Amino acid sequence: MADDPFVLGGTSFTSRLIMGTGGAPSLDVLERSLVASGTELTTVAMRRVNASVHGSVLSVLDRLGIRVLPNTAGCFTAGEAVLTARLAREALGTDLVKLEVIADERTLLPDPIETLEAAETLVDDGFTVLPYTNDDPVLARKLEDAGCAAIMPLGSPIGSGLGIRNPHNFQLIVEHARVPVILDAGAGTASDAALAMELGCAGVMLASAVTRAQEPVLMADAMRHAVEAGRLAYRAGRIPRRHFAEASSPTEGRAALDPERPAFQ
Repeated sequence: MADDPFVLGGTSFTSRLIMGTGGAPSLDVLERSLVASGTELTTVAMRRVNASVHGSVLSVLDRLGIRVLPNTAGCFTAGEAVLTARLAREALGTDLVKLEVIADERTLLPDPIETLEAAETLVDDGFTVLPYTNDDPVLARKLEDAGCAAIMPLGSPIGSGLGIRNPHNFQLIVEHARVPVILDAGAGTASDAALAMELGCAGVMLASAVTRAQEPVLMADAMRHAVEAGRLAYRAGRIPRRHFAEASSPTEGRAALDPERPAFQ
């Protein structure tokens, strides 16, 4: 949607779908899925790649002209995340970083205290920080105040496919945010992505919903259209929800029967 660009950290994108690379059964499937998704920005977990090796995920992204978004996935402390981001900047030559600091391996939920500490350090270090966070409006505001370029709340735990468990919190975050809000984690199918966009999210980030689908390429195409449809619906403005029916036809001009003259003889 060229007339409605997605601006992230000063860069404009025509696609509002950010893809991940984890869980793909092969590089060939990943490449075809990325093409079908139309994404222009894709995360790569730095602990899983070697920037100097050809034939890797980075080679695929380079061939497709997709911008790399380094990810600190797998970090448990602010110190680990900051070190990983700095190594990514040195290896890939980008200040853009998706900040992930998880609390434990069972839930993969973000650690709010370590995330905020890492965000403050990375912003001071000149990074464009996109933090993975809980759907907590207060924490979202603190991350924005720290200088983050976007807020990326989870819809539900990573890889769960449970969708957005608390749409109301998403609305609160979107209403008060001055930076883009991006759904990160939890999407299981296209309707989850569409709902995020209808709630006012500026974009959707997902990986497992595509890479672990029965037909990843087909699901990537579905996600592309869901994000576009959800954005169009948000811009168009939905009708109010009502408890009772409201006729779409006017009441004027209805047929009035004459009690002295039967309608049918």
